[in-house]
Amino acid sequence: MKFNNLLSGRFIKRYKRFLVDVELDDGSLLTVHCPNTGSMRGCLDPGNPVLLSHSDNPKRKYAHTLEMIQVRGIWVGINTGRTNHLVREAIENGVVADFGSIDTIKAEIKVSAKSRLDFLLTRGGEKIYIEVKNCTLVEDKKAFFPDAVTSRGTKHLQELMELKENGHEAAIFFCVQRMDATVFSPAWHVDPVYAKTLKKAQESGVMVLAYEASVQPGEISVSHRLPVEL
Repeated sequence: MKFNNLLSGRFIKRYKRFLVDVELDDGSLLTVHCPNTGSMRGCLDPGNPVLLSHSDNPKRKYAHTLEMIQVRGIWVGINTGRTNHLVREAIENGVVADFGSIDTIKAEIKVSAKSRLDFLLTRGGEKIYIEVKNCTLVEDKKAFFPDAVTSRGTKHLQELMELKENGHEAAIFFCVQRMDATVFSPAWHVDPVYAKTLKKAQESGVMVLAYEASVQPGEISVSHRLPVEL
């Protein structure tokens, strides 16, 4: 995934969950859309460099979107709306080969009356259901998910376990959008219920995958698999 002409500035504050104030390089202030519902724990220190994209859509109230934030010299991709595209791109390009030779890949698959999972892959007569999560929290070189309590995330794990019980393949895929992690682990210190459910999901046969992405001002791409410690 490539970017052109991202606007640079510095983070000031986040508020109302989806809004961020940024000071641009010329000193002017700008309110931008924050496309991340998590806490963004560890990323929101005032003064951190940021990169913004711009939309020409006249219906948008805020034309700019926060794409990346720099934490101690490391660029972090925070736009969760781009994560599925990154993962799909990696699967289609063979960077992620854990699912073997894939015939088809479909997005936004309805699995219950009120819930969807991110991808359905087919391989011969097999179905592989995948839920993707964006990970931005790294502490002492360990990537963690989630960065806030997520009952919705726990529900997705339960749905993956049910699909596995019904004879399908299922996977949870953590995309770590920063380059300073050497291992992935569920955040027991943030959401122990999610962490316990993830461990249970792995024991039931759900694949637990974590991949690190190379995040640069001009491009983000999934690069390599990280070991998982539950």
